[in-house]
Amino acid sequence: MFGSRPIFSRPVSLAAGLFTVLASCAPTYKEGLPPGSPFAEAAEAPLSSSSFPQGIASGDVTDHTAVIWTRTDGPQVVQAEWWEEQGSLTGDSVQDRVQAQHHPEVGAGQTTALQATSAADDYTVKVLVTGLRPSTRYRYRFWAAAGDATGAFREVAKPSEEGTFRTAPLSTEHSPITLLWSGDLGGQGRCRAGSEEYPIFDRMRNQRADVMLFLGDTVYGDEICSAPPNVAGSSFAAQTADQYRAKHRYQRGAASLRRFLAETPVLAIWDDHEVRNNFSGPYDSLMPAGRQALLEYWPIGTPQNDPTRLYRKFRYGADVELFILDTRQYRSRNSDPDGPEKTMLGTKQRDWLLRGLSESTATWKVIVTSVPLSNSRKGGSLRAPGHDSWARAADGTGFEHELRMIVETMVTKDIRNVVWLAADVHYVQANAYDPSGDGEPDFHEFIAGPLSADPVRPVAPAPTFRPTTLFSDSGYFNFGVVTADRHRLQVQIVDAEGTVRHTHQVMAR
Repeated sequence: MFGSRPIFSRPVSLAAGLFTVLASCAPTYKEGLPPGSPFAEAAEAPLSSSSFPQGIASGDVTDHTAVIWTRTDGPQVVQAEWWEEQGSLTGDSVQDRVQAQHHPEVGAGQTTALQATSAADDYTVKVLVTGLRPSTRYRYRFWAAAGDATGAFREVAKPSEEGTFRTAPLSTEHSPITLLWSGDLGGQGRCRAGSEEYPIFDRMRNQRADVMLFLGDTVYGDEICSAPPNVAGSSFAAQTADQYRAKHRYQRGAASLRRFLAETPVLAIWDDHEVRNNFSGPYDSLMPAGRQALLEYWPIGTPQNDPTRLYRKFRYGADVELFILDTRQYRSRNSDPDGPEKTMLGTKQRDWLLRGLSESTATWKVIVTSVPLSNSRKGGSLRAPGHDSWARAADGTGFEHELRMIVETMVTKDIRNVVWLAADVHYVQANAYDPSGDGEPDFHEFIAGPLSADPVRPVAPAPTFRPTTLFSDSGYFNFGVVTADRHRLQVQIVDAEGTVRHTHQVMAR
């Protein structure tokens, strides 16, 4: 996971330093405002989001921590507040959710110290909330006031909208989980158009999932969104940190995305278009700027001693462990011929993955890769030649040698119930792989997307690992829904209208 003291925005009292927000008090219930809340006199103020134009979000939720995020409209003094939602320990029923919605102040809230947002982070705020209880629903919000006069903060601060997240179960608890995944938002000119802009997020919000895996291309930094037909604000290709930030702000201008992020925690990772098409991290001069904006705009926790690390893992009870891969930052040049020296993950990340898979006690080991396993036709361009995905292409490029090393470890150590989730290629596909040749699948791969980009005709998987295609199609925006427990893992592909297009179930071995 990530260290306990990540770097966040600056406290008012330490203008020259950086501030870490931590909290560990266990809450108790009480009617009315939380005891000691600094907002008692401002409780009747009308809800306003004008200070928080990009909304709020939560992410990287564990059984005892979460990261919450917002951005202010210019320099502001801010404070975060969170509390247990009433009834969350006895379930997550509709009645509980409705009751908490009508009585949002029920429970004893915790607050952070005041802190000032800064242009250095584009006025974004990330708060690591600790000391939470497992399997518990929390609500949160931010408060903001302009200026340096912090003495009057409680009288003048305005609240953001409220968000919610539920902490993960303990690793010893068998508890079903529902997660969503997809990627590719706003590509090929399919940006914020029409009255609903990105309506697919309202269909996703209706799933009431525990978490969403956003598998990259959260922005198309290297593409132009023309206006009209799209909302103005993204008609340029980014090449600086400020321009990449503007791309992220543009996406958050969609009310449907803001609503979704306020209600569903997200585990975000990048792919190529957060920088530019098919980039190889160490060799692209624009990577640092694109990475900076990604880390500023998503609730991603990073270790203090490795502040740009994006690969991480999360445990959801006894039955699911997620391994989120960074397929961009450490990769060799795409144009290098495939072989023992070529890597997509880098040695450190690859060893971390293999060790984690070997040691995992979870029923389901879910590997999150932004690029699919067996597409051998994802060729490059004159600027970025070579194959961009795992499979080996006809020209001898690709990253299949490293993937074979991972697969051989899984088969040799009999690591069971491995599922790969992917996006990137703008089509839907499910494959069962039998590299051991014993007639039983050794692992599965499910591909979803795009959220909003040009669909692409599916490509048959390369034969290297003996795939059987379970379903494959394209032509519509979509996301995947995974429900898992100790006995089975079910995958559904749902389109932008909320219609289930495909369903497949895998039984645990």
